[in-house]
Amino acid sequence: MMDKPGDLLKPTISVGGPAGPFAPIADFGFLSDCEATALVAPSGSVEWMCLPRIDSPSVFGSLLDRDAGFFRVGPAGVEVPAAQRYIPGTMVMETTWWTHGGWLVVTDALLMGPWHHEDERSHTHRRAPTDYDADHVLLRMVRCVNGQVQVRLDCMPVFDYGLVPADWEHTGDGYHEATARGNDVNLRLTSDMNIGFEGPLATARTLLKQGESRFVALSWSEHAPPRAYDEALERMIWTIHHWQHWLDRGDFPDHPWRSHLQRSALTLKGLTYAPTGAVVAAATTSLPETPGGDRNWDYRYTWIRDSTMALWAFYTLGYDWEANDFFYFITDVAEAADGRLQIMYGVDGRAELPEITLDHLSGYDGARPVRIGNAAYMQAQHDVWGAIIGSIYLFVRKRDRLDDRLWTIVIKQVEEALANWRKPDHGMWEVRGEPRHFTSSKVFCWVAASRGAELARIRGDAGRAERWQEAADEIHADVLANAVDERGVFTAHYDTTALDASALLMPLLGFLPPEDKRVRETVLAIADELSEDDLVLRYRPSEIDDGFASDEGAFTICSFWLVSAFVMIGELERAKSLCEKLLSFASPLQLYAEEIDPHTGRHLGNFPQAFTHLSLINAVIQVIRAEQRERPTPFT
Repeated sequence: MMDKPGDLLKPTISVGGPAGPFAPIADFGFLSDCEATALVAPSGSVEWMCLPRIDSPSVFGSLLDRDAGFFRVGPAGVEVPAAQRYIPGTMVMETTWWTHGGWLVVTDALLMGPWHHEDERSHTHRRAPTDYDADHVLLRMVRCVNGQVQVRLDCMPVFDYGLVPADWEHTGDGYHEATARGNDVNLRLTSDMNIGFEGPLATARTLLKQGESRFVALSWSEHAPPRAYDEALERMIWTIHHWQHWLDRGDFPDHPWRSHLQRSALTLKGLTYAPTGAVVAAATTSLPETPGGDRNWDYRYTWIRDSTMALWAFYTLGYDWEANDFFYFITDVAEAADGRLQIMYGVDGRAELPEITLDHLSGYDGARPVRIGNAAYMQAQHDVWGAIIGSIYLFVRKRDRLDDRLWTIVIKQVEEALANWRKPDHGMWEVRGEPRHFTSSKVFCWVAASRGAELARIRGDAGRAERWQEAADEIHADVLANAVDERGVFTAHYDTTALDASALLMPLLGFLPPEDKRVRETVLAIADELSEDDLVLRYRPSEIDDGFASDEGAFTICSFWLVSAFVMIGELERAKSLCEKLLSFASPLQLYAEEIDPHTGRHLGNFPQAFTHLSLINAVIQVIRAEQRERPTPFT
């Protein structure tokens, strides 16, 4: 295996873990306790889990390298399940296998329990009435429902993104508990099965007959894991009830697409880091946007750009607590930035997210490099000011009150937008080519000035309201003069005829009314020229220098934006048809990665992707409201 533990870069022990091809991205299940997350492969193997929180180093990382750690519970010798589902209304998964001897069901959850640490929350963070704390326990329960099945448990953590193998030892009485320590994470494996060791592998085997059950719990904090099956079952039931009670707080229309809205809401809640309210872009890093390609990024951070859409989605579905928690997070970082707002932050609000490559990892299905951190945090992107001001406007509009703290933030952010809107930037797609005068960046600067003027009127500051409105009008005129080509279509940036799907946001942000001919022509041009098999690309890399030579899939958020834009320009039937097609591309568990290959339907990029689920909520709500003959609703 190795000469010395310190020399080990990649463990090479054969333990019956993940082998052969990687599972398709869309086939993974997503678990969350709103502090940590896990991805479960169809084989029953946890192949991605970072501890103690979502952006920590991985403990199970075989999603990015088959030797970087896994945790499987399932029937011996059988990898392919008969079915996978979420228990309705929850983040609790059931995987069912058929074997030659019988049927087996494994139920997985990251446990939620009563509130534990009142003093660890940020000063602005408030609790929703049905919120529980994370228990810091991954619970896996096994039940034989028919016949008899040989069950196999294999747990091989490899700490620090696949660098440090586990060194297990038995703790407690007998062979039912084991611990492994690494990188400030102490793992405790507790089970009613006898646990043995094979090097870095903790393993157990047992034969279950009809009606028999077992459990295994992996825990990593002072919170006690269940130590008997009855206790495990009780805590699993509490977790199920927690999620169902949380979902019951929402306002979901009685419509055939309601299940997609509910799963998207649960996914967004699962991508929320509860101690601060931050919503991360995705649970993973470096899942490729192109099979085997190099467009591999770390999305375990929160983007200011997503804030307005996130607030709109939460407020629209009745989750004011979640919207407000995220709002408090983004205003906290905006206040700390003192006007110098970054495009993204860590879930704890940290500003520095240095990007490095992990060359010892082979990558998902050979896609390299594997990156952690994200250098885009240093980019100049002028959409941030519009996003933060749009978010404050949404928040204030629900209260009709603008306090001194928020007003100070508004002044600084609007003034930053006005000081910089004439400069080029890297755009909302974070291109790594030369800065340009991106149209979407100018539009978001207009949002900052326009919404800022409205907030100034609410505040009673007539002078600023007039000056900011004049600036908004100037930005508006500049975009109309420089970002429209000879066809009357909005382009990706000044001095080009290339299209960019971000132009679909113009009617959604209220930049122009949807009946404006330029809006209509732009929407139709993107549908006809920037789509493949009806799915929308961000842009064509051959037309916009983004710093990479490789192609990418269709960005699902852009396709859902097209649905919303179709509704706004009165093309309801086209909107419904495209929305039905996009919903058919959902994973078996109704989850979405960042992109979809328009020719194969294969999901690409990080998973599950918050921005995709946010745009799904907007698109579905817009279609439903249009069917009910209600007016389309802008984001702000």
